[in-house]
Amino acid sequence: MSIAVTALYAGLLGLWFLVLSARVILQRRAASISIGHGTDRTLERRVRGHGNFAEYVPLALVLLALLEMQGAALWMVHALGAALLVARLLHGYALSFTDYSPLRVPGAALTLFVLGLLALANVAYALT
Repeated sequence: MSIAVTALYAGLLGLWFLVLSARVILQRRAASISIGHGTDRTLERRVRGHGNFAEYVPLALVLLALLEMQGAALWMVHALGAALLVARLLHGYALSFTDYSPLRVPGAALTLFVLGLLALANVAYALT
């Protein structure tokens, strides 16, 4: 069974994770801070953007892959994968690239909305 749609979004999200990781590394070097964030607010924001991604995306991708494996319509898998990608781009940009951005809240809200839809869709497919 192929999960090519999930693989597409996992790859795109993986590239974004590398960008977020690089921004943390660059700020750590600039601030000479190897552990934690010290008093560097920029580093703190970048660490949280990176960490938040690492906290939410793996579960979302597992749920997306399971949905695709259960035979969900590919348009649905694409829609949820694309929405997750947009959500994480908004949230990651807001935390890692700006001091403050109103994009953080929509990014977080969309992430939770997609996670909720993925969870409910998986339950529905599993019960039918």
